Amino acid sequence: MGFPTTRLRRLRRNETFRRMVRETLVYRDDLVMPLFVRPGSGVKRAISSMPGNYQFSPDTLVEEARSVEAAGVPAVLLFGIPDSKDAVGSRAYAADAVVCRAVEGIKKACPSLCVITDVCLCEYTDHGHCGVVTENRDGARDVDNDATLDLLVKEALAHARAGADMVAPSDMMDGRVGAIRAALDNADMPEVPIMAYSAKYASAFYGPFRDAAESPPQFGDRASYQMDPPNAREALREIALDIEEGADIVMVKPALPYLDIVRRAADRFDAPIAAYHVSGEFAAIKAAAANGWLDERRAALEILTAIRRAGAKLILTYWAKDAATWLE
Repeated sequence: MGFPTTRLRRLRRNETFRRMVRETLVYRDDLVMPLFVRPGSGVKRAISSMPGNYQFSPDTLVEEARSVEAAGVPAVLLFGIPDSKDAVGSRAYAADAVVCRAVEGIKKACPSLCVITDVCLCEYTDHGHCGVVTENRDGARDVDNDATLDLLVKEALAHARAGADMVAPSDMMDGRVGAIRAALDNADMPEVPIMAYSAKYASAFYGPFRDAAESPPQFGDRASYQMDPPNAREALREIALDIEEGADIVMVKPALPYLDIVRRAADRFDAPIAAYHVSGEFAAIKAAAANGWLDERRAALEILTAIRRAGAKLILTYWAKDAATWLE
């Protein structure tokens, strides 16, 4: 029946009614906090394009991890900034790599905090690309997919041996999930799960992250291996392949411009779907809030709710610690 028998506003009259019929809830357990670690001691260097975020040395990172855990966030995602870079990103998979030291420190101080490590080479290569760069017959430079796989495997193994609870390959090389899964299993670490950056788009929203991780490409861009933004069916193929190769969690990145991909993935696949609310999305809201154009807290919680409503079970966000406090 229609108006006036049906009045949908009746259950919007007060906060109690709204809470009782709310369809989508964001919980602290849905959140993952990305963190950046660099060599040194006593370092807490502000990232100007991402207010409230820092590059930490392993010792100060432990203190931040304690703070994240105390806020109720269950997991962190670590990105490393090395003391030196070379063409093959050798500091990514060295036994004493900064991420390995950070993992060891966090797991000792916060054993119940889930530590996820980003597995990629862009922060560690002097050219800023996500793998081994070679020249084709025409002299053009590009990332060699198959030559990169061996290095990603080394990096994932180094992180797992250091105590990482989960590894997260973000490079978008074909076949890397299967190669890492086989290597972990053969190294007697079959219990280490993989969260694959499965549908990672060549997005305009990564700029502040590249400042934070000191990883801008020194030539060209990453369009030859990251996904083309107009493509949706291709994203589902990427996700299906990663699940087939052994991914335990699959990710869509960025979140907001690709909520349709999150929804389609959640409808199609049984694996948990993660969505990364990336640096550019975060920085845009921060800038608007700093100018008094938006209420940061309301905007952030609305965004996180939208990502969750689209079907993401896990949300990687630079608001994780703040949001956990707001949600409490």
